[in-house]
Amino acid sequence: MKWNELNDLSQLGIIDRESTSQKVMIFKHSTRCSISDAAFGRVERKWNDGNDEKLKPYYLDLLAHRDISNAIAERYGVMHESPQVLIISDGKCIFSQTHMEINVEDMMSAV
Repeated sequence: MKWNELNDLSQLGIIDRESTSQKVMIFKHSTRCSISDAAFGRVERKWNDGNDEKLKPYYLDLLAHRDISNAIAERYGVMHESPQVLIISDGKCIFSQTHMEINVEDMMSAV
């Protein structure tokens, strides 16, 4: 799985543009949380190489970039949680999961 690091607010505009031709997944990860670690590991283990063609994955270390996490919540109208997965299509959040409900099968069904 090849993650794209989300570490600058300007990337949200890029994600919105990318999401017009390919759906984009944002994984908001707290690096100090065992639940977040478990969800992150499960996504990486269950991800198939072909999934990248359907869903472009972005990774956000929300402890290092809380400002971006807050901007995501405001921009896409989804309350901040951690861990959290959002799928963006045409600049809008069409899918969101948090904590232990995060799973690749549901994500791929949404795209």
